[in-house]
Amino acid sequence: MTDYRREKDSMGEVRVPVAAKYGAQTQRAINNFAISSLTLPDSFIDAVLHIKRAAAQVNAQIGVLDGPRCTAIVSAVDRLLSGEHRDQFPVDVFQTGSGTSTNMNVNEVVACLAAEDSALAISANDHVNMSQSSNDVIPSAIHLSAALQIRNNLLPALLELQECIDQRADSLRGVIKTGRTHLMDAMPISVAQELSAWSCQVAKSRERLEFSLSQLCQLSLGGTAVGTGINAPQGFAAACCQALSDNVGLPLQVNRNFFEGLACQDTAVAASGQLRGLAVALIKVSNDLRWMNSGPLSGLGEIQLKALQPGSSIMPGKVNPVIPEAVAMACAQVMGNDSCVALAGQSGNFQLNVMLPVIAYNLLQSIELMSHASEALGKQCIADFVCEEANMQRALSKNPILVTALNPIIGYARAAEIAKRAYAEGRDIIEVAEEMTDLSRDQLRDVLDPAVLTKGGLPSGETD
Repeated sequence: MTDYRREKDSMGEVRVPVAAKYGAQTQRAINNFAISSLTLPDSFIDAVLHIKRAAAQVNAQIGVLDGPRCTAIVSAVDRLLSGEHRDQFPVDVFQTGSGTSTNMNVNEVVACLAAEDSALAISANDHVNMSQSSNDVIPSAIHLSAALQIRNNLLPALLELQECIDQRADSLRGVIKTGRTHLMDAMPISVAQELSAWSCQVAKSRERLEFSLSQLCQLSLGGTAVGTGINAPQGFAAACCQALSDNVGLPLQVNRNFFEGLACQDTAVAASGQLRGLAVALIKVSNDLRWMNSGPLSGLGEIQLKALQPGSSIMPGKVNPVIPEAVAMACAQVMGNDSCVALAGQSGNFQLNVMLPVIAYNLLQSIELMSHASEALGKQCIADFVCEEANMQRALSKNPILVTALNPIIGYARAAEIAKRAYAEGRDIIEVAEEMTDLSRDQLRDVLDPAVLTKGGLPSGETD
């Protein structure tokens, strides 16, 4: 049976488990918010802890917090950042919209550890939360945690994915295949050209996320309750940003308008939108891979993805494109998360947004999903697929759309007749064109060469 102790807050006494490092306000949140099994991720708790550490350092520098208490708070935060007592942050994501319960949870745990280590009286509100409010701490923690996860995990994963795509494109530069528009045969394209589109999608997603990262580096810490900075000493905001920058290695800056930073979550909404854009790109790549891998006998059969696991509980020998499927599902989750973040972003009523915890949870989950999905797509799929060149060439030789290259020479209508006949008779386009035009076999071979056609332009010696 659990033993309890009595803890007090401004509303009275609460029973708290004896072993708990948190206090009355955290226990009230546990009692009140039994909504889900979801809690805010470690990356978010870390961001709040970094803020508490920087605030204590700055408060001591300014002279409003004594040195011994500052040292005790910093030491307690460092212990927590190293991974100790991670079970002491049990508050449900679906809590008070300001995130006050999570802020006080962190304040209480830090105060408890600091008091135990120093034998000083350390208050969660008066010392750990000094010069702060939940209303500026939680929005700042959303920005800080998202910025750290994008910088440390997502951007490196995307760069690795892009490099993987580029390396495969370079190794497959001479492989030509049938291009497709509307899922129908179109003009030839090289596999390298096809992969270059994927690479560019990833590169542009990186660029957009880097811009979001620069905006996330603007913090509203120092705005306190409503943006006026009440109870925060002069210079606290700038000094906190500098201390945080020194501690985490990001170019953090003071948000130019605290009222905007507390009332609105537009920057988080925009970052979530960029994650949705990345999800769209990764679904496109995943679907291309699935189509190219389809078969192996009755589909396109252009590539063969590495076999990772049996594909059926009833059909022996079946192997499925499991990584593209998993990535597509992760992308679908990110799109759902984005809808939630957008809806939550609308809940900035007057001076405070009141859906901050769910914004934090969904934004950070999306970053995590896109980081791992990008890594899986590159390492477990793109890096080692095998091109089935014989299948590509077989389809390419009978592609009636190659006749497009004859348009400037014989005209669209005549070329269409050749294409239709070649398709109806199941013959190579070059054979039919030789019968239906005055062009020699050598001339047709030059004009209809798929490798030449991937370079665009007009047939040699012709003008439009």
